[in-house]
Amino acid sequence: QVQFVESGGGLVQPGGSLRLSCAASGSIFSFRAMGWYRQAPGKQRELVANVAIGGSANYADSVKGRFTISRDNAKNTMYLQMNSLKPEDTAVYYCNTLPRIVDWGQGTQVTVSS
Repeated sequence: QVQFVESGGGLVQPGGSLRLSCAASGSIFSFRAMGWYRQAPGKQRELVANVAIGGSANYADSVKGRFTISRDNAKNTMYLQMNSLKPEDTAVYYCNTLPRIVDWGQGTQVTVSS
C-alpha cells in the first residue's frame, strides 16, 4: 500500500523560509502527477502546487512566485521550497497524487507567526 510521509514543517517568522519533503513508499510516485495541498484551520483543503512526471509545475495564485515544487523520481521524493512566508500560509501541508488516489498522510504543520 502506498503511503506518503511529509516532513520539514515548523514555526517560522513572516518572511522566512521552509523546505518541505514528501517521501513516498511504493512505485506509484514515478507514474503520477503529484501535488502539495494544505488545510488551514476552519478551511477546506486546497491544492497549492502540482508537478507533472516530467517536472512541469503549476501554482495557486496565492503562492506563485514564493513557492517552488520539485520532485526526484529516483528517490521517490517531492519537495516544496517556501520563501517569503506569510501568516496566511499557516496550515497543515500534505502531499498526494493528482488527482488524489491515496489516503492522506499525517501532514506537516507550518506556522508563520512573529
